[in-house]
Parts: sequence; structure tokens; C-alpha cells
Amino acid sequence: MRIAVDFDGTIVSNDYPRIGKPMPFAFEALKKLQQEGHQIILWTCRWGEELEEAVQFCASYGLEFYAINANYPEENTMLSNPRFAAQNPVSRKIVADVYIDDRNINGLPDWGEIYGMIQQLA
Repeated sequence: MRIAVDFDGTIVSNDYPRIGKPMPFAFEALKKLQQEGHQIILWTCRWGEELEEAVQFCASYGLEFYAINANYPEENTMLSNPRFAAQNPVSRKIVADVYIDDRNINGLPDWGEIYGMIQQLA
């Protein structure tokens, strides 16, 4: 399954533009989902240096993403190339089976509940 996950307020507490504290069990749940074969896409409004800081922060917790603000890993390179982006703009609309975001209508459930819901869908 493809899972698009927001950063601020979802993986970490919302302290934008700084990086907040890790949400309880977020990294554990996401890494376990990866181990089970799910593709995790970082889906965030962060860009440039702030995005790189978020990616590095997640890597420090052992979380690497299938793609970052893109549907496929190769899109990441295209998005970072200003020459390509100017000639061929790529939509940041992410195609996923599940979207995890603190801006859900009912808010963000705890990560144990999120993991359980995804297990039921898989």
C-alpha cells in the first residue's frame, strides 16, 4: 500500500518552521509499516532547506522515505532541478492509498490506532 504522511503535526508536533518533538510511536509505526512492505511517501508543504532538515531528522530516527513530495523516487530529482521544473512543472498532488495528516476532519488519531486501521485495510 502507498501511504502519504505529513510531517508537521503528524510525525512531529507542530512547531513550524522549527522541527517539533516526535509524536509518540510515529517513527515506530512508520518503520513497521515499511518492514511490512508499504511505501511511505513524505507529503509536506516544507520545501528547500526546511524540507531537507525534516528528511534528515527522520533519517536520524531510521526512517527513509520511498519518495518525498512526489509519487515516485525519480520525481524527487526532477523536482529539485530548477531547469526541469521550469520547463516541465510537476504536480505535487500525491497518489496514495492512505493519507495521514493532522488536518483530518476528526483530527489525528494516535499512532497505535493509525497502525491498526492500516492493518485492517491491507
